[in-house]
Amino acid sequence: MPKEGLPVLRLSLLWIGWCVLHSLLITAKANDWVQRRGGAVRGLSRIVYNLCAVVTLVPVLWYQSSLPSQTVFAWAGPWRLAQAVLLAYALAMFEAGKRSYEMGHFHGTRQWREYRDGRQSGDLPFRTTGALRWVRHPWYSGGLAVVWSAGPVTDVNLVPRIILSLYFVVGTWLEEQKLLASIGQPYADYRRQVPMLLPWKGRRA
Repeated sequence: MPKEGLPVLRLSLLWIGWCVLHSLLITAKANDWVQRRGGAVRGLSRIVYNLCAVVTLVPVLWYQSSLPSQTVFAWAGPWRLAQAVLLAYALAMFEAGKRSYEMGHFHGTRQWREYRDGRQSGDLPFRTTGALRWVRHPWYSGGLAVVWSAGPVTDVNLVPRIILSLYFVVGTWLEEQKLLASIGQPYADYRRQVPMLLPWKGRRA
């Protein structure tokens, strides 16, 4: 491989490593281990997971920003309208998802309060309201829009954009399997009615 291609290869490996680590920490086996340990491990697990995701992402982004790059595609002229639409869509998905999800559980503060108060962690309710009436995974959907609309596409960030897009799709599929296993037939029925990532069917009744 030419020397000029090595930095992009290293960057690709860093992004793949981050995605794999991020996924392994929330597998069913990892979650089962946390539940068996209980106590402070369970109370702090989600907070530690979020911190780990952020801390390990920083060096990847730093290395990517340090590489010289050339623009492959820029959102200029009429394309700026398409970029604005994608960014607005992403913002709408993030905000609507925040209203639909249990944010305390996502941040880990709910689990910590339950541990601190000596309460058992309860199962999250199965919700199909708000953004979840349009698309099953609004945050992943918005994330895909941001990945491709945030800034110009360069010879350096093109491969990470592709890797992150695959990560969102594969991660969504893996999460679907966990939801099917835990919820069962109600979630299978929901999958038939509501699209996974693109709200092409309109709002579910």
